[in-house]
Amino acid sequence: MTTLTLPYDRAAAVAYAHRWAYGRNPKFYDYEEIGGDCTNFASQCLYAGTGVMNYTPTYGWYYIDANNKAPAWTGVEYFRNFLLRGKPTPGPFATEVGLQDLLPGDFIQLNFKGEIYSHTPIIVSIGRPATPETILLAAHSYDADYRPLSTYTYQAIRYLHILGANPPENFTSAPPDRPSFSSLG
Repeated sequence: MTTLTLPYDRAAAVAYAHRWAYGRNPKFYDYEEIGGDCTNFASQCLYAGTGVMNYTPTYGWYYIDANNKAPAWTGVEYFRNFLLRGKPTPGPFATEVGLQDLLPGDFIQLNFKGEIYSHTPIIVSIGRPATPETILLAAHSYDADYRPLSTYTYQAIRYLHILGANPPENFTSAPPDRPSFSSLG
């Protein structure tokens, strides 16, 4: 049995990142004052490019409102764990890659203090060759757009390359209604 993979619209994810890098989409809660908003922003960008959430309690990836969301929507480690899950459940999925395999719309996670990863910016542009100087990021918590990776001071780094999304359950043949740039704000 062949598993259908929905394509990731990298341009839509990057356009969303540019639109909201220095603002907050009122359709989503701003977690800045209660731990940070970076992975919430990363999830919004990823959703703009996939249009598929996974509503599985606890282990899914979804946002309904500020108090009804999956840990993976806002938590750095949970975000990574959801994207790297081994089962073809609904929602986006990724693989960890090296610097040279990154594309705009992929995500970087940074570890600032040597203990845990605590920041998830989205890549909005990459020069060639890909280097920390030519990889440009957008992020919340440390609000930025077109910020070079080389301007961050970190202890460790990892790279998440988005491969696509698994369709929602009961999917037939037409792609799901991907959120349009305008529908997300």
